[in-house]
Amino acid sequence: MEAIVRHKPVAKLSRGLGLPLTEKAVKYFEKRPYPPGPHGRGRRNPSPYKLRLLEKQRLRFQYHISEKQLRRAFEDADRGDGRTGHLLIEDLETRLDAAVLRAGFARTIYQARQFVGHGHIQVNDRRVDRPGYRLEVGDVVTVSPRSRRMAPFLLAVEGPAPRVSPPPYLEVDRQALLAVLARRPSRPEIPVTCDEQLVVEYYAR
Repeated sequence: MEAIVRHKPVAKLSRGLGLPLTEKAVKYFEKRPYPPGPHGRGRRNPSPYKLRLLEKQRLRFQYHISEKQLRRAFEDADRGDGRTGHLLIEDLETRLDAAVLRAGFARTIYQARQFVGHGHIQVNDRRVDRPGYRLEVGDVVTVSPRSRRMAPFLLAVEGPAPRVSPPPYLEVDRQALLAVLARRPSRPEIPVTCDEQLVVEYYAR
């Protein structure tokens, strides 16, 4: 099991990062679109270092991972063949919890991580309880048969469709609570708000 990532309340964290991390955080972010604290409105332009730090944090919290996990993913991407920033995000997108979120089986990355950690998700008919498990092309992600009658999964099947359709690299059957990683994700298709070059510059400093 991965260590639990602890952080501020999501609404406050969203304001600090400059983007809403969940649908519920949207209204708080729109009402106060500036960092929390008494000096939130009047803060000066950040330094180049702070800009890079902020972008790294934005990426980290969109995947709800620890600093150690993100740094390890960066080091792996840096050894790869291609643009490091693209390889980094493409790798993070193959995490099991990210696939559960993109498939619409969970409403937030926090919920997706919980579903995986509690053993509700299977990969190729085998239970996997590690949110950071990396999927390979052709892997089949399903909800465990014993978990399908749980309210969140009934909502995923019978409720309104997610606001955002699954990305093209995932083939999803909502009725069957099944998703297949059809191919490797490509950075332009990944619904993550991030200037990955700033993240690369942060770690390469």
